[in-house]
Amino acid sequence: MTTRNKRSDTKFLMQGSILAMASIISRIVGLIYRVPLTATIGKTGNDYYGTAYEIYNIILLISSYSIPLAVSKLVSARMAKGHVKDANKVLHGALLFAFITGGSASLIVFFGAEFFTGSLLKTPLSAIALKVLAPTLLVVAILGVFRGFFQGLGTMIPSAISQIGEQIVNAIVSVVAANILFSYGKKVGGVLGNVKGYAAAYGAAGGTLGTSTGAAFALIFVLFIFFAFKKVFKKMMQKDKHRNSEGYNEIMSTLIMTIIPVLLSTTVYNISSIIDQGIFKNFALYQGHDAAAISESWGVFTGQYKVLINVPLAIASAMAASTVPSLTAAFNSNDSALVKKQINMANRFVMVIAFPCCVGMMVLASPIMQLLFNDTEKSSGLMLMIGGCSIIFYSLSTLSNGILQGLDKMTIPVKNALIALFAHVGFLFLLMEVFDLHIYAVIIANAFYALLMCFLNQSAVLKYSGARIDIKKVFLAPLEASALMGVIVYLVYRLLYGFVSLNASSNIANFVACIVSIIAGVIVYFVSMLLFKGVDEETLMKFPGGAKLCSIAYSLHLLR
Repeated sequence: MTTRNKRSDTKFLMQGSILAMASIISRIVGLIYRVPLTATIGKTGNDYYGTAYEIYNIILLISSYSIPLAVSKLVSARMAKGHVKDANKVLHGALLFAFITGGSASLIVFFGAEFFTGSLLKTPLSAIALKVLAPTLLVVAILGVFRGFFQGLGTMIPSAISQIGEQIVNAIVSVVAANILFSYGKKVGGVLGNVKGYAAAYGAAGGTLGTSTGAAFALIFVLFIFFAFKKVFKKMMQKDKHRNSEGYNEIMSTLIMTIIPVLLSTTVYNISSIIDQGIFKNFALYQGHDAAAISESWGVFTGQYKVLINVPLAIASAMAASTVPSLTAAFNSNDSALVKKQINMANRFVMVIAFPCCVGMMVLASPIMQLLFNDTEKSSGLMLMIGGCSIIFYSLSTLSNGILQGLDKMTIPVKNALIALFAHVGFLFLLMEVFDLHIYAVIIANAFYALLMCFLNQSAVLKYSGARIDIKKVFLAPLEASALMGVIVYLVYRLLYGFVSLNASSNIANFVACIVSIIAGVIVYFVSMLLFKGVDEETLMKFPGGAKLCSIAYSLHLLR
């Protein structure tokens, strides 16, 4: 391998690691604040919060979610050729696009809140939280342009820091505002004759206020970085002497043609969630299930299950974001060896994390629900136990979406997502109608959807890149190490829980047993991966803290 390729490999994985770590920290902060938020607003409040967030998320996907990826791709391609002025035009064009789409989306959500929540999703009190979220659509659209711009320049640091700051502000404001507005909602409910409903609804609005405030903070931070960088960027533009510069019409046309396939793939890929909610709630009501029970089940699904599942998925999302600009540059340079290597590295990096998270959550499903949400109901733990496998499938399908976009195969993820979506909806109807599986039908259908997407996308990646995945290192080694880890974690948890519960309450016993078994699992997985040759020194060095990990491995004689 050439020196240039080595530098590209290191930079590619390092940038991915930076964004992955930021995403994990953000998701962990998000998980932590959901604990007191759930304690305040309850399962019904989680249903209202989740409903508002699902609608916001779909409109965000349609209006501006694809902007960062498209901007990073276009900026990266122009910077690789030294066309700095054209990259600047991409920034200006994307900002105009963001103002139009983000502003329009904000108005649609604000004035259509009652229709979306009440008529479509049978959760009318969610309209309060959704209206609070509406202005965020414009803020996030503009924020996405600047994040994509810096990612296209090859740095994930502004995105990473702003992401962490956004989530911290979100967490603080959400918890404080939820408590204040929950109390206010009780007073409103007392007047209107529905104390529980309005308290939960206003509490959920407090949670969404945190989202709006966090996004505003992130935008201010990124703008500060941009204006600090502006002088350097102007000097770079002055050095750009290439002729035949692109016009704004051409830039806008290219931007829109890049955004549309990404938009379609991400929308179809993520729209299944809101379709699930519409089908589940309407079908469950038709089957005669109690409305309050339906609301609580969906509250657990969206406010507990999905929050936990999304923590490890942050790795795949971050790797996908870092893969697109680096793969685009390698692909445009006709460096097929580098393209193949980066695809293998990205898959390996993601699977090293996804497998143990999947097994760990399935083994400790009920204890984790009890530890974080004080939820001892068997149904809640069973959700996580059944759906844990989807972590692997969603991780692979998310990553392969980004890889295909980096390879300029923009329409393939759209076709695959449509195929998977139709199959998913049919499967969900079957599970609810024939087997009457209630909320578990949604979880199983989601896992099926992710598996199908994973298979279709990975087949396309291998076909168009010519890459060959190292099955042993990418899949078998993490699977074997995770299986061994799972057995040890289960035994440690059961033994410790039984021992501690003799002299302490079940909550304390569960806390001690969970923490110790998780630590034991991390150690067993690390050692097992080295014994099964799943990682070597070169791979370890590319992870955050790689030098320290190698030092530990050498001291234990696991590396030679």
